[in-house]
Amino acid sequence: MPRGIDRSYHKAKWGQHFLIDDHIIERIVSYADITPTETILEIGGGTGNLTRKLAQLCYRLVVIEADRQLALKLCSIPGIDVLHGDALRVEFPPFDKTVSNLPYQISSEVTFKLLNHPFTCGVLMYQKEFAERMVAAPGTKDYSRLTVCLSYKSKVKVLARVPKTAFNPRPAVDSVIVRLVPTKPRFYVLNDIFFHRFVRALFTQRRKTLRAALMVTAQLLNVQAMDQLIAKIPQHCLARRPYEFSPEEIATLSNDSFELHEVQKGSVQEQ
Repeated sequence: MPRGIDRSYHKAKWGQHFLIDDHIIERIVSYADITPTETILEIGGGTGNLTRKLAQLCYRLVVIEADRQLALKLCSIPGIDVLHGDALRVEFPPFDKTVSNLPYQISSEVTFKLLNHPFTCGVLMYQKEFAERMVAAPGTKDYSRLTVCLSYKSKVKVLARVPKTAFNPRPAVDSVIVRLVPTKPRFYVLNDIFFHRFVRALFTQRRKTLRAALMVTAQLLNVQAMDQLIAKIPQHCLARRPYEFSPEEIATLSNDSFELHEVQKGSVQEQ
């Protein structure tokens, strides 16, 4: 590690583990298939091991680094733009691809922030357990709110496992390289904001029956008369658990709940 950098400090404050394995770095760069005309966004440049490789291949490299000391060191790398700040607060510049060893403690938030921007592809490092939730199948223990929400407007593929020895300091768990590709909506959703709120609420009750989970969801989202929707759902479906439903089925439930919510709002406004 560069002199003057407290390894435990960075691990605790930023949740970052610096990639030191040249073979893994080369694989990440290869997966990204960078062309000389592209602008690349790197989140969490760290000590610059990946940054230096990326800078040689693209038209422009923008690196976001939360730690001031590391950001200053990154500025010494020719041909890159360094933004010092928290990736969750910094405004992302336009970019074509993102290639990053993400700080694990903000994996979910920064992934959804990325998907609010247009780009062609992301090659990103995640904790293995987190990545398994990203690609889980309905009915499995890893299937979650994350799976459903990511499947709405993206495709996710696990590319390779990365051992703990590839990092300094070593993380407690293995990591994986993931390809994230934004897409057009893959199923119909009436209201994006309500959909994400609905999925979050529904999965707080992931192991309850759908009937019970919908009643709790209705309370959390202030959707009245949920029994009207429940009455239309076949009994065998009501006995299933939320984690057993496909993203498309959950979207249908969200749409029906949203319509019920909008009817109620209209009734209140007319009074």
